[in-house]
Amino acid sequence: MAKKVLVLTGSPRQLGNSALLADAFIQGVKAAGHTAQVFETGFHPILPCKACDKCWSQGKPCVFPDEFEKLAPMLEEADVLVFCTPLYWFSMTAQLKAAVDKLYAYMKPNAPQKLKIKECVLLAAAEGNEPDGDYDGLKATYKAIADYLKWTDRGMLLAGGVWDAGEIIKTGKLKEALELGRTL
Repeated sequence: MAKKVLVLTGSPRQLGNSALLADAFIQGVKAAGHTAQVFETGFHPILPCKACDKCWSQGKPCVFPDEFEKLAPMLEEADVLVFCTPLYWFSMTAQLKAAVDKLYAYMKPNAPQKLKIKECVLLAAAEGNEPDGDYDGLKATYKAIADYLKWTDRGMLLAGGVWDAGEIIKTGKLKEALELGRTL
């Protein structure tokens, strides 16, 4: 059965290493017969959650108007959610984290609909390397999200040792991303 895959990118720069990672992954997803959409959190500002607890009180997930209004319908259709981010201070970017925080609305008892997402993937690029522990915070956050929401982790692809835009092309990580996309 074809899956609907939603890729949330967190990079604030276009054509960066994580964006290339997302593109390769999406190629694999499509080759496997699934559909994929991308939402670039770095270019569609989402306000941080204000913990006002007014989710759905105005018929939408959040009472504060921002780009989450565009993301919400995409989330509601998705079967698989992919987090794709450069590593910033041992975690995901603030832009991506703002989108993740607003998933809270779907956990509320008064949510008119629950997310049907059952699987997730983590893609990340960074100057540092995994053996050095640079990814520990990001991996822990990702695993906690997956566990809390009872999503099946379909894999993590961590591309270390890349900094300059496009540098990831010189590694084998784009091929790995393509293959990971095909496994869905």
